[in-house]
Amino acid sequence: MHRIRFFARSLLPAAVLAAIPVFAATPAASGAVQADTTKVTSGPEVLAKATPDECFAGVGEPYPAGPPCESGQPKVNQSYVWGLTKSGDRVWFGTGANVQCLTLGTSLSQKTPVKNDDYVCEYGSSQLGKQTRGLAGALGDWRPPKVYLYETSSKKLTDKTGDITRKSSDDSQRINTTVGIRAAGSNNGIVLMGGPSLFGINLFAFDSNSGRYLGSTSLNTYGNIRHFVVADGALYAGVGIGPDGAGGGAVLRFSGDRSNPFKYTVVANLPAQVADIVVHQGRIAATTWPSLGGYTRANSAAVWISPRLADGRPGLTTDDARSWKQVWSVNSYEPDPVVARTYGLGALASYGGYLYWGTMHVPLKSTQALISNYKITDGQQAGLAVKNTQRTVSIFRAGGVDTSRPAVDLLYGESQLPKYDPKGNNGTGAWSLASTGYKPKYGASGFGNPYNNYTWSMVVTGGKLYVGTMDWGYISKYSPAGALPGIAAALGTQDAKSYGADLWAFDSPQEPAKAVDTTGLGNYLNYGIRTMVADGSGIYLGMANPMNLRTNTGDDVPEGGWELLRLPTSATK
Repeated sequence: MHRIRFFARSLLPAAVLAAIPVFAATPAASGAVQADTTKVTSGPEVLAKATPDECFAGVGEPYPAGPPCESGQPKVNQSYVWGLTKSGDRVWFGTGANVQCLTLGTSLSQKTPVKNDDYVCEYGSSQLGKQTRGLAGALGDWRPPKVYLYETSSKKLTDKTGDITRKSSDDSQRINTTVGIRAAGSNNGIVLMGGPSLFGINLFAFDSNSGRYLGSTSLNTYGNIRHFVVADGALYAGVGIGPDGAGGGAVLRFSGDRSNPFKYTVVANLPAQVADIVVHQGRIAATTWPSLGGYTRANSAAVWISPRLADGRPGLTTDDARSWKQVWSVNSYEPDPVVARTYGLGALASYGGYLYWGTMHVPLKSTQALISNYKITDGQQAGLAVKNTQRTVSIFRAGGVDTSRPAVDLLYGESQLPKYDPKGNNGTGAWSLASTGYKPKYGASGFGNPYNNYTWSMVVTGGKLYVGTMDWGYISKYSPAGALPGIAAALGTQDAKSYGADLWAFDSPQEPAKAVDTTGLGNYLNYGIRTMVADGSGIYLGMANPMNLRTNTGDDVPEGGWELLRLPTSATK
């Protein structure tokens, strides 16, 4: 989910914005370079991978020159393929840097620097934090994103970030004040890439045929953008309104051309920010997240469906903005009302006549919310909260979403979950199992892995539905010391052979999912499959890997940083 409260005006006034140093690309990372085509397993092929972009000499210390690093050690900041799209034989993607650090700082309020063998989060002790007056310490590990073009025919990777920075000072400032390229879409010869910025969202446009950079714009009304989808020849995107979606959500329909690629209209007004969108049976379906602040039951995570695209004028219009209907809400499943506030909904897909979706859970966020809500100070009760608030991904599907009573199935999940009663146990608080109202059709939540915490991506191709997760088992060993006993009691200790993101596939709507890979697709430091797109013969996977200190190619540990993979669909049979 990785909500990043990075855009509030109070954090960075204009004077502070001007003081942010511009992070120049290293010579090795700019221009055209040959992509890595090493086969790491019998299945996926590594098309491209992040390389070290900074030298690290210790928490709070200045960064030595390089790489190559004459002093200190190489560090790879770019950690996620956050936005991914394919146009013809070209794959476009954008990155996010040190996203795990940003999440720990913003969503879990971590402030104390952390350094271990795998990663470092400096927070306010970083050089950026020290040099930028007014920058919240939680944001000290941020670095500007990168934009790349991968050509499948020539297997050439080109860093397109320089095209943006060289265009104008406005373009340069926009890319250098963007949290990350969190969304990417392509349609009618235009590629749009965008992400949350300091003051809204920034969008960047390219000509998909020539690769030429077309320009950028800022939409300050909105605070987040995460996915695009093409429906009946039109490009749509889901957004959040205001910082962290505090003003709700919207769906935008883009109708521009190469001379003005950013023309749009608002075709949905929703009570919560949009997470993902997909076309389903002539409509657009969307999942949402609640805002971190200002939660109400009305803006809890939910599934929404649009009017028919064919009704009235072609596609959705402004007339449809208030005609979307809620299909399902987390409140109909999660029995604990405080834990329900922390749910997000992630990827969704249209498959076999059903709409599929899954849940998302920031580790320990529900614990934090419950302890804060009930002002729990007793150590034993806090430990029980850790044990009883952890949730893992649940997978649902619905038929008849355009009816007043959609038929919703729980495919992977729980029939009972712990619920807290603050008045129980003579007023000291008590936990008990409560019904979710569902019986899982195929198995336990997380596909049986309690460390699968995000339903991060879905794609349908070759008659199958593929589901990509985030698995936080590897990084759970770095959780706050006081939380470890409760986590182990709740989830168990993960076998090291299961470290890494999971990829699962439904061969048909009548069968349970099968594991394609449960070990990060060749690199167990890949803790998430952040994005996926498919063509007729394979799936392109954008991996999330935040292990920014794992850069030693001479040891027996794989390397950190994002990876772009291609998995032939024939390899999943």
